[in-house]
Amino acid sequence: MSRWIKAAFLATALVAASLSPALAGSNFFAPPPGITLTSGTPLNFLQLRSSTTKKVRLDPKFMRQVVPFKTEQAAGTIVVNTGEKFLYLVLGKGKALRYGIGTAKEGFEWSGTHKVSRKAEWPGWTPPAEMKQRRPDLPDYMPGGVKNPLGARALYLGSTLYRIHGTNEPWTIGGDVSSGCIRMVNDDVIDLYERVKIGAKVIVL
Repeated sequence: MSRWIKAAFLATALVAASLSPALAGSNFFAPPPGITLTSGTPLNFLQLRSSTTKKVRLDPKFMRQVVPFKTEQAAGTIVVNTGEKFLYLVLGKGKALRYGIGTAKEGFEWSGTHKVSRKAEWPGWTPPAEMKQRRPDLPDYMPGGVKNPLGARALYLGSTLYRIHGTNEPWTIGGDVSSGCIRMVNDDVIDLYERVKIGAKVIVL
């Protein structure tokens, strides 16, 4: 090894040694400060694609992550903070799994406490009569699938018409966009679906 190569190698080593732990090694491409991924690289960036030429990316704060969360609610409870645009799944011990959501448009807001009464994979959708009056172009029924507005999964809330569900419009996460339902990125609603049991308490603020 020439002395010039040795010198370059030594300089590189010194630079690497000066890096903080957050930037060194495998953590060099870690998420932004304050963002903690729950299981490796998020799938959201792969899923948020509206066409072959355009990608839709979430604001990092709406990515699924574990956060501090003070509550008296039991682990397994869902707390939806519509003002913050976050859904929290209580984990216990002062922690919650936080997801970004889309919430109701002005005039369709609501709050209350319910339970998850049903869960469905790739659910079909029957638009309510009130929605059909506003949108006569809607079909009487739409089978489940990638074009269905309920997305990949749905958690039904008590006997209401409201659901926590996926969406085929992921760019709407963080906005007031629905007729009362809580929207999530499909990757996130699949994750929540697997964690939540029927009968789980749901608090919407």
